[in-house]
Amino acid sequence: MAQLRRDYSKFQDLETEIVVVGPDDAEHFKMYWKSHKLPYIGLPDPTHNVLKRYGQEINLFKLGRMPAQAIIDKQGIVRYAHYGDSMSDIPENEEILETIYAINEEIHH
Repeated sequence: MAQLRRDYSKFQDLETEIVVVGPDDAEHFKMYWKSHKLPYIGLPDPTHNVLKRYGQEINLFKLGRMPAQAIIDKQGIVRYAHYGDSMSDIPENEEILETIYAINEEIHH
C-alpha cells in the first residue's frame, strides 16, 4: 500500500480513485488508515462480499487473500484485472497508470 501512497497524486491526475479492500472489520481499517495516514479509501470486507464478486482468491497456504487489482471505469465496468499468484505478485504503479491512461484515451476518442 505504500507504493499507492507514493504515487497517489499521479492517480488523482488521471481522475482515478484508489479503493483498497481488505478482510478486516471497519474499526481495524479505521485505526490502520489513521495510523498510516493513507490518502485513499479503505473498504473493510470481513464477510468477503467484494472478494466473491470480483473473484479474488483465498489461499491459506499462501497467507490468505491473494493480491488483486482492478480498474473499474465510471460506468462500473471492469476494464482491467490482475489476480496475483503470490503475496508479492502486484503490478508496479507505472503499469497501472499506463493502463488507466490508455483506457482514458480510448474513452475520450
